[in-house]
Parts: sequence; structure tokens; C-alpha cells
Amino acid sequence: MTFHASLRARWALLRAQATRLARPPEHWLSAHGLLWLLAALALAGLLYVLALVPLTPAISDIRKAKNEQPAQLVSSDGRLLAEYKWVNREWVPLEGIAQPVVDALIATEDHRFYDHIGLDWRRTASALLRTAGGDRQGGSTITQQLARNLYPEDIGRAPTFTRKLKEAITALKIEWLYSKDEILETYLNTVPFLYNAYGIEMAARTYFDKSADKLNVLESATLIGMLKGTAYYNPVLNPERAQARRNTVLAQMKKRGKLAPAEYDRLIKRPLRIRFERQSEVAGLAPHLAQQLRRQLIDWADENGYSLYFDGLVVRTTIDSRLQEIATQAVQRQGRQLQGVADAAWAPRAAWSAKSPLVQQLVRESPQYAKAVAGGDAPEEVLKKLLADGDFLRQLRQAKTRVQAGFMALDPRSGAVLAWVGSRDYNTDPFDHVQAARRQPGSTFKPFVYGAAFAKGMLPTDELVDQTVEIPLGGKQVWRPTDGGRPPSDQPMTLRDGLAYSKNTITAQLMQQVGPERVAQLARAMGVRESTLEAVPALALGTSPVTLKEMVAAYGTIASAGLYRAPQVIARIEDKNGKLLAEFQPAAPERALGLTAAQELRDALRAAIDKGTGVAIRSRFGITADVAGKTGTTQDNTDGWFILMHPQLVAGAWAGFNDGRITLRSDYWGQGAHSALPMVGDMFRQALRGK
Repeated sequence: MTFHASLRARWALLRAQATRLARPPEHWLSAHGLLWLLAALALAGLLYVLALVPLTPAISDIRKAKNEQPAQLVSSDGRLLAEYKWVNREWVPLEGIAQPVVDALIATEDHRFYDHIGLDWRRTASALLRTAGGDRQGGSTITQQLARNLYPEDIGRAPTFTRKLKEAITALKIEWLYSKDEILETYLNTVPFLYNAYGIEMAARTYFDKSADKLNVLESATLIGMLKGTAYYNPVLNPERAQARRNTVLAQMKKRGKLAPAEYDRLIKRPLRIRFERQSEVAGLAPHLAQQLRRQLIDWADENGYSLYFDGLVVRTTIDSRLQEIATQAVQRQGRQLQGVADAAWAPRAAWSAKSPLVQQLVRESPQYAKAVAGGDAPEEVLKKLLADGDFLRQLRQAKTRVQAGFMALDPRSGAVLAWVGSRDYNTDPFDHVQAARRQPGSTFKPFVYGAAFAKGMLPTDELVDQTVEIPLGGKQVWRPTDGGRPPSDQPMTLRDGLAYSKNTITAQLMQQVGPERVAQLARAMGVRESTLEAVPALALGTSPVTLKEMVAAYGTIASAGLYRAPQVIARIEDKNGKLLAEFQPAAPERALGLTAAQELRDALRAAIDKGTGVAIRSRFGITADVAGKTGTTQDNTDGWFILMHPQLVAGAWAGFNDGRITLRSDYWGQGAHSALPMVGDMFRQALRGK
């Protein structure tokens, strides 16, 4: 038989066999049937894997993860205000990480790291066999762990076959995109280490008070040992476990030739030495504002195909960094002054006593009380025990009696926000008292009553008698507003003086003539647009809680002769190369109050500074500029307010406590003229000096 004839015969035989195999088997338990089943299973598996590919992170997402560039919030004069980091980490290159860290990682987690393509088949098979035998083992490579750490939502952590397949697919993508050193660098910079420390650099600072390039073998082994279970091997809370795990890592390093036997024998005898210090995020100049803007910026980025955390966006704001610094310092100075007053007022031998009903109520509201009662302890026994715990009461007192404050300034000509200070210290109290907190504004609300009266045709020179007022509320209830215990003079008083001296009796009478609904409507038009205003007579004295942002915006309407301009913070957004992506124009002005009425109201508020409740602006701070403003104090001196206006700058401050039941317990310090005014006066004085 010739060569060609033999080839044709073999080809015919192969075709015949293929045709026979392609026909459905007559008996499924035959060899033919088993082959069909195996082929079907293989095809189904392939199709399933292909179906999972679109459900894993895209190539573009993987590229972004390595090139993480958080968006920057920048002031109008170019200074960095804040960064939008996904987590608290500082990225360091691989060459900036001590070699023992890399040696310990590879020896312990994936000793064939440089030999595989993202999946270690030998390790996976070994893990499957051990798990089947009852000894559950993990077979993930460093690349697979990286995939899981970077994309917990896409991949998940459930011990399922689907999750392992998605993890494997993502690992293959990562290996295709990055070199081995890039994978190591990314892994070590993204792995979590508890206490809000992400990446090896923050871990080194947190547990050893040094940078990642200074870690020695013992420290490296301790940190790498944590990766098996950060909580279980936490060296702060579980030092014995952490030390045993560290020695296991050292043994692996010896086994893989990264540690000499003699060195290993010496090191395993060394104690665990931790220098723990929790690392706080760098807050920046305007941390509260940055948090308020985060959700808005995330939404914008999502709608326009960007990431706030990875694409290096530059968000330019209207904030003036010089005014921001001045305002922050003013809030901190006055906060310290008021804290001294609060500490004396709530001293353990003064108001803070275990016999105090308020203190007992605060104890009942504490997490420690709730946890003990939920555990089955008798409520009265828990209360008695906590009231006898000196350390617990001291910590509770410090938390509850910490003075807080908020400050905001804007340009009334455009609505541009120039300064935003949400609390005395962001790290201690991240709650924002500018936009998130709603407090009763007290007498700072009175200008809306007078503005409504002037809009109705009344004049600042019109007079009302300073006398006892009784306003029926229905249901036999009567409202009798007073002026802090001072008896009425029973003398005529102009509306201008009634506002300047903040007379409740005059304001209440004016409210009767104008009507609560008209006042609420004007307040909304002027800027109080997010808080609910209860249209009742007592609204005249500021009983409906509002935000500082709303009040400063409303006073901006007065400063701009009745034109409301919505506060603006974001001016433009650029990409990392400076290309303009979006520009935001100031909101169009809205006529909220007639020109004549607005001018009359502003003139009356000048009198409040020249001779009324805000006279300290002139006498104490020496401000001679054309300014107008108003103080505010709520019942029992719970909240102190002050807002000051200049044609180019409006600034307001609030002072008080997060818990409204706590006050400064002082009729002097509790007044807005003494608690909030100094913050505004201090900032205004420095701003005017610096022009």
C-alpha cells in the first residue's frame, strides 16, 4: 500500500469513528455514553466559565485599581483642602518596602508565586484533597487574594464554586496585565491590617511606629502572619497568638531558604514588641465640607463615567483657604474658652453627680447599659454598677459635655461659600454642625418677622409698647413671651430698637400683626429652604430647628438687598491633566424681599451692632466697617448664635452641645453674644485687616 493510500485509509477510519461518536449512544451506561456525558459536562463547564467572565472586573477597572489617584478638593486660591481616598492608606513602591516583608509574604502565602500564571494547580489540588478529608485548606495564590481584596463586591467571599471561578478569572486578568513585581506592590499596598490601616505602610506605622522600608525580619513576619486572620492574630489584643503565628512565618522563611537556620533559632525566642499607635487620616483644611460633598461628587462621577477614588479628578471650590484657616482658628480658640466654662459647670462635685436625674438618664442611654441589660442583667443593678464606676462616668461626662461649634461664611454678591468649619475638631467630632445639625435659631430668626412687617408697609420708626403680651393658642393655652426675666418698661419702642435690643415682647406683638404663615413664607424665600418651619406664634422667637447654612444664606439675602443666591461650593471639575470636565455657574438671583423692605431691615440690624446685643463687634473687636448682624440665644441658653453681614462677606457661628439637654449653665456664657459672637468677630477682624 502506498503512503497516500495509507493516509486516506487512516483518515476514513477517523471520520468513521467521529461519526459514530457524534451519534447519540444507544446505551448511556456504555463507554460511548460516558464519553458523551463527559463531553457535555466539559462543554457546560466551558459555557459557565464564559458566562462568568462579564461578571468579573473589567480590564479598565483593574488598571484603575493599580493606578489609584484620589480626587482632590482644592480651594479657590489653589490649596489642597481634602483628598477622597477609598481607604486610609499611603501607597509606597515595591522598592520602598523592606525585603523581609516580600520574603515573608512569598514564603508563607505563595512560594511558587514567580512560577505560575495566577493559579497554582498543584496547591489547588492539594487544598481540595485536604478539604475533602475534613481539613479545610485555602489554595489561593497571592494574585487570587489580590483579586478578592480589590473586588469584594464583584467576587465576594462566600466559599462557593462560583466565587472561586470568578476569583480565578480575575487573577488571570491581573497576571495578563501586570508584572509579578507590580502584583506584589499592589497586594502589599491594598491588604487591610485592622484599625483603619490599609497597606503595609500604614500597618508599619500603626503597629511599629516606623515606615515600611524600616521593618526588620521579626516585624515583617508579624505583619505577614496577620494576613491569615487579622482579628484572630491581632498583636494588640491577642499577642500570644500573634507571636505563635509570627514564628510559623519564620519557619516558612527558613524552609524556603529566606532565613538561615541559626538566625531562625535566635529569632523565635524573641518576644513580641509592638509600638501601637492608631493612624488617623489627614483631615485637611475643610474635612466637614469634603464629607458633605462626597455623595454629590460620587453621583457626578458615576453619571459621567469617572471614579472619585481612582481617576485623579480635581474639584475646584469657592473656599478661600486664608478665610478657612482664620475661621478654623477662631472656632478652636473660642471652643477652648467655652470648654473651660463647661468643665467647671459640669464638674463631678457640681452638676455631674450620680444622684442627678439627668446623669442617670444619660447612663441608661449609654451603649454599656444597653449591652448589659440585653445580656440579661437587671436594669437597676446595671445602673447602680455604672454609676459607681468612676472611669465610666468620667468618659461619659467628657463625651456629653464637650462644647461644639459650627461656622460658615459666604460672599453675598454671588453665594460663593468662603469658609466652612463643621466642628472644633474633625477627628474628635466628624458630625457637621453647618449643614447636618438642626438647632433652634433663637433671636437670629427675628429678622424674618421684621422683614415681613416692612414688606407689609410698616416702618422701622413705627412704635409698639413694651408690655406684657398674652397670645391665645387655643385649647385654653396662652403664650406669654418674656425677656429673660426683665420686666417690660411699658414704654413705646420703635421697631428698629425692638430688633436692635432683641425684645421678645415687641417681636411677639409684631408676629400677631403679620401672621406666622407670612413669616414662614418669607424665611423660606430668603434661604431657609430645607428645614420644616412650624407656622405658630412662637416661630417668631426661633423655635423651629434650622441649619447654620440656611441662616447664613438667608442673611446673605439681607446683605444683597433682598436677592437670594443659593450657596455655591463647587466651581469646576477638571481631570488629572487639567482638562475642564464641568463648570458650575452661580445660581441666578431670586427676589425674596422688596428692595425698600430689605434696606430697612438691614438698617435695623446695623443698630443691633451699633448699640444693641451685638455691640461687642465694635467695642471688643474694634470693627468699624459698615456691618450689621444679630445675636441669638435659645431657651435655657442651649444654643448660642451670631451672624454678621458686610457687603462682601456674611459669616455666622453656632455654639452649644450635641445633646440639647446639656448647656453651659451660665446666663452670661450661654448668650450668643458671648458664645458665638467671638468666633465671628475674630474672623471678621482678621479678614478686614488682611483685606
